[in-house]
Amino acid sequence: MADGVKIEIVSPERLVLSERARSVVVPGTEGYFTVMGDHAPLMTTLKPGFITVTDTGNVAHVFYVRGGFADVSPDGLTILAEEARPLADFN
Repeated sequence: MADGVKIEIVSPERLVLSERARSVVVPGTEGYFTVMGDHAPLMTTLKPGFITVTDTGNVAHVFYVRGGFADVSPDGLTILAEEARPLADFN
């Protein structure tokens, strides 16, 4: 595994997250998948669900997404979500 993966989660309103992570679990329409360093290029649509970002300190951060796209490239993982919010925003 490389030294992690660059993750960006973008909603129409704002940049929700931009950081380096150890791994990211994403709700693809064909099922959840995990992105780590040196992942093969991939583009897929997202279903509503939760993205779990495990940072380089091994702490998990959870975000809700409602649809959108995930693009894995040599530069990292970009999530273009219809709606994206940290789980902490929910009561």
